[in-house]
Amino acid sequence: MNSTLSLLVVDDEADFRDLLVRRFQRKGHRVVGIASAEAALQALDERCFDVGIFDVKMPGMDGLQLLEQARKLQPDMEVLMLTGYGTIETAIQAMKLGAYDYLTKPCNLEELEVLLGKAAEKKQLAEANLGLQEALKRNLPERRILGESPKMRCVLEIVRKVAPSNSPVLIEGESGTGKELIARALHDWSPRAQQPFIAVNAGALPGHLLESELFGHEKGAFTGAVAQKKGLVEVAHRGTLFLDEIGEMDAGLQVKLLRFLETGEFRRVGDNRLRRVEVRIVAATNRKLELEVKEGRFREDLYYRLNVIRIVVPPLRERREDIPLLAQHFLEKEAVAGQRKTLGSEALRAMEAYDFPGNVRELANLVERGYLLASGDTITTEDIFGTSPVKPASTGTLKEVEREYILRVMQEVGGNKTRAAAILGISVRNLYRKLEEYGCSPPIEV
Repeated sequence: MNSTLSLLVVDDEADFRDLLVRRFQRKGHRVVGIASAEAALQALDERCFDVGIFDVKMPGMDGLQLLEQARKLQPDMEVLMLTGYGTIETAIQAMKLGAYDYLTKPCNLEELEVLLGKAAEKKQLAEANLGLQEALKRNLPERRILGESPKMRCVLEIVRKVAPSNSPVLIEGESGTGKELIARALHDWSPRAQQPFIAVNAGALPGHLLESELFGHEKGAFTGAVAQKKGLVEVAHRGTLFLDEIGEMDAGLQVKLLRFLETGEFRRVGDNRLRRVEVRIVAATNRKLELEVKEGRFREDLYYRLNVIRIVVPPLRERREDIPLLAQHFLEKEAVAGQRKTLGSEALRAMEAYDFPGNVRELANLVERGYLLASGDTITTEDIFGTSPVKPASTGTLKEVEREYILRVMQEVGGNKTRAAAILGISVRNLYRKLEEYGCSPPIEV
């Protein structure tokens, strides 16, 4: 039992209760000791616990009645029952009500610790299974990071050094540079590798929906909340939570995220009970957060809390030597049996000369386009870039190239901003802002 647990000890015998509280606190656990079942129900209404240790024989409401109510309030909590008046019938009743196990007082404290460890392990395995199921549902991206350039080698060296840490990490870089792959590497090379990795796009949902996605909600908390839902911070317990596009998060939710980072505690929407989890936060942004702080769009205290470790992923134009390697990788992904194609030397030179405002994501899209349009076994420049000449960024500003790229993507998806934003790797809100900034009138959305 290596992890810190939140324990609730309920026993009307003050000396024994205090003995358990002190013993488990010395083990590093957070322990609340309470003398009555009625007061325990109040505590259960205010805070969530991993394991409860309940005495059966107490004045007023007894331990079995408390167990029955506790299972309704916190069905995920495991409970151990203690009594000096044990009978087989009482034990059977306790197990039927959902107790994990049963000990007779005076109990052997070492035996109690063993049972506590097993009860906690059962809860943790259930949580881990839920997290892994959620991760599988989210279709995690391929984990392979390709790059032999000095800049990418430097990035990967930093990732390997900081992966074993529990500290928050802030990943900065332009859209399409592979920030989520870096986050996955941080997880995979850490002691958390066997625990869930959960990714959420902080710019994809309005604030109130994102809060529910992160912290969960109770049934009836808002219109459409037809059932209780665990938040992603709970699903990612003991693993890694990746918050992409953190710069898009609204101010109200930034406050709640800061509190969570500082305490590990949160409340589900529509629930007053404090819950606690242990999660490593990795955030990513394509914005300059330092500038966002200066302009009042991002909280300074949250920025410094996230920016414990900072990793900057270079754009593809600053690591051109990786373009052939990446292009070949994406080409192999496109190939099927009997339909292997190669990149023509002229096409490869054109790609190496191009500045890729959409970075690796744009490279992957262009290789896919070239593979599909090529009439023979060799992919030409025209197959990749079309009939219009490619203008490297050296003959225009980066903003001009980005504007051309955005308009080209909008044209290819028929003006559908949701699809365009997904290809560009930005939020729809960010796409609207860029279209307005560049004075573009996009095609009507379909």
